[in-house]
Amino acid sequence: MAEGAAAAEKLTPAEEAVIANKGTERPFSGEYDNFFKEGTYVCRRCGAPLYRSQDKFDAHCGWPAFDDEVKGAVKRLRDEDGFRTEIECANCGAHLGHVFVGEGFTKKDTRHCVNSISMKFISKGKQLPEVVRYDR
Repeated sequence: MAEGAAAAEKLTPAEEAVIANKGTERPFSGEYDNFFKEGTYVCRRCGAPLYRSQDKFDAHCGWPAFDDEVKGAVKRLRDEDGFRTEIECANCGAHLGHVFVGEGFTKKDTRHCVNSISMKFISKGKQLPEVVRYDR
């Protein structure tokens, strides 16, 4: 899907496994793990803005890490394991990954550990995609 394109295209089987079925991509395998261009990360399923490049940092954990989200974009839920906190797109419910607090990586002391496959990157200056609204 091209940058700025509408986000309503069908998910691939790999995207579906993570986004809809709460899977996890292998560490250090995602396209945005070691990626630090300026722009906005949007939900791959619905196009909603999730994270800004200025909030991304290298946590050396194998997945893209952010210490803040776009206000109101991410919903936190208790993970099925009872210990971790899952994060999902507040608009469409796409599984993003997990959030951890208290690790001391940044001044905000928060790490959103996000699957690359759950997001698309839109370069600074490019038009963000139209958000597909979901009734949840």
